[in-house]
Amino acid sequence: MSEVLLFAGGLTRIDEHGQSTGIWKSPCTAGVELGPMGLAGDVQADRRVHGGVDKALHQYAPENYRRLAERFPAIAAQLLPGSIGENISASGFDENNVCIGDVFGLGQARLQVSQPRSPCWKIDHRYATDGVAKTIGELGLTGWYYRVLEGAVVSSGEPLQMLERAPAAVSLAELWQVWRAHRPEPAALQRLLAAPGLNSSWQKKLADRLQWLRANAGASAPARPPFHSRPD
Repeated sequence: MSEVLLFAGGLTRIDEHGQSTGIWKSPCTAGVELGPMGLAGDVQADRRVHGGVDKALHQYAPENYRRLAERFPAIAAQLLPGSIGENISASGFDENNVCIGDVFGLGQARLQVSQPRSPCWKIDHRYATDGVAKTIGELGLTGWYYRVLEGAVVSSGEPLQMLERAPAAVSLAELWQVWRAHRPEPAALQRLLAAPGLNSSWQKKLADRLQWLRANAGASAPARPPFHSRPD
């Protein structure tokens, strides 16, 4: 069990790219309504890759920031909880010990892990540093998304605890490692496809890759998905 910090925010315009981003978020200092689409007042710029019922909340491990700071010491002071655009920060949970389909309790709310977050170029823009998103992909420091099974008013300081895990659960680290492999074993992809609670967009990507591998046994594998590939 771990106490959470909650973050939410609106949109910031990236003029040089002609786009907006919701990556800049502020701490929630009072109770906030959590519903199927996430925290009240939290906005996502591109609903194709962020937000929606299967990506209502993003959690990022505070321990990941320490690993990033080792790689990017010049921006270590910026690598603080909330800075990468997450909604939830809580110590003790990371990609190695959180599994697809895990059900968590946050106060009176119930959340289910649906997929990792695929890093994109806006992370580099956020820190004004090239290579941060690529490093996140290489190290698997992705964070993860939740769907909201039961909403409630939630607050920073409330406990976050894992309530349920399916017997065939797959960790986020395993999913990411297999996804990035140059030529994963079909059996490994099949195991991922069977993971309870996995987002349908990830299921389709994995199924498409498994179909290609089976149809082209012995042929050269397609290039592995780049770090910014977003199976959303």
